[in-house]
Amino acid sequence: MIPPRRKPKAFDPDPDAPGQLCAAPGCLCPGEYRAPKSRTNLRDFYWFCLDHVREYNAAWDFYKGMSPGEIEQQLRADTSWQRPSWPLGRLGQSRMDETLENELHAFTFGSRPAPNGPPPRPAAPPELREALHVLHLEWPVSMDEVKTRYKELAKRHHPDANGGNKASEEILKSVNLAYATLRGKFLSQLAPAAQPAAE
Repeated sequence: MIPPRRKPKAFDPDPDAPGQLCAAPGCLCPGEYRAPKSRTNLRDFYWFCLDHVREYNAAWDFYKGMSPGEIEQQLRADTSWQRPSWPLGRLGQSRMDETLENELHAFTFGSRPAPNGPPPRPAAPPELREALHVLHLEWPVSMDEVKTRYKELAKRHHPDANGGNKASEEILKSVNLAYATLRGKFLSQLAPAAQPAAE
């Protein structure tokens, strides 16, 4: 009977160790545990013995030397795998609802709203629909309305107001991204068109 294989433990030596001595000065133990040399190159390693890798890891600070803004930017990028992201499923659902609505509209046979009724609201640009949904706004909307709603939601979901609640923190990230999307759209519309140089 084949004996069961022992499950490796977290502190077992790295099987890919290069067979060299510990990188700590004066240590003659084998370097069997790797540790990244810097946050900018996480695939370049020092090799330490168990005691020295524990010491190195205890002193390691990925965010050392970064400003609060840079730390926030890094955290946002890490939570979305280094690319902008929306809550899963919402965008696809809105597209499906829109497709179904368009299909059902074929059965109205060109009927129009009552003459005395309010005119239909214009549809929001596709790239802004998810941001509007996150901020609970309807199109058309002014930048003042966007700012007011952003401040309200940011205050409501700020970690300091929720005892560090992770769910509120995730909602705040979505609110920040939605605000940045809408703000960028308004700024691009306000940018003056390039004027030809005077003769």
